Amino acid sequence: MAEKMFQQMLQQAHLADVIQVDSVATSNFEAGNTMHLGAVKELKAHNVPCKTHISRKIKAADFKAADYIIGMDFQNISTLERLAPDDVTKRKIHLAAEVLPDNRTFEIADPWYTNDFKRTYQELADILPKWLARIREDLTVEV
Repeated sequence: MAEKMFQQMLQQAHLADVIQVDSVATSNFEAGNTMHLGAVKELKAHNVPCKTHISRKIKAADFKAADYIIGMDFQNISTLERLAPDDVTKRKIHLAAEVLPDNRTFEIADPWYTNDFKRTYQELADILPKWLARIREDLTVEV
């Protein structure tokens, strides 16, 4: 959901050619599967384009290519830090909610487990604009 929502934000900000986003998993558990129908339904309810997305596990090349690697919960962060190649700085890895003021312990619940796609959408809708602002500031992207 986060990838599709962020891609829409980038399109609206005319930054889709400047900033790229990709969603990957920390395990092979869902590798090869398409988006959960609950996620598709929620995205469509908010007019977020959600063309086919096929799950895949993060690779060493992803760690090296990315400027930011954002995990939704502490388990994601722990796994990402363990999977990161030795020559990749751990400073690339961030908890999604760290952009919220005084709320670095907040985790986005995985709707695959909670079945609460509306809640996850709303949490992402609150957090993703802050990430876009941070990335624009960090990269000094001018529009």
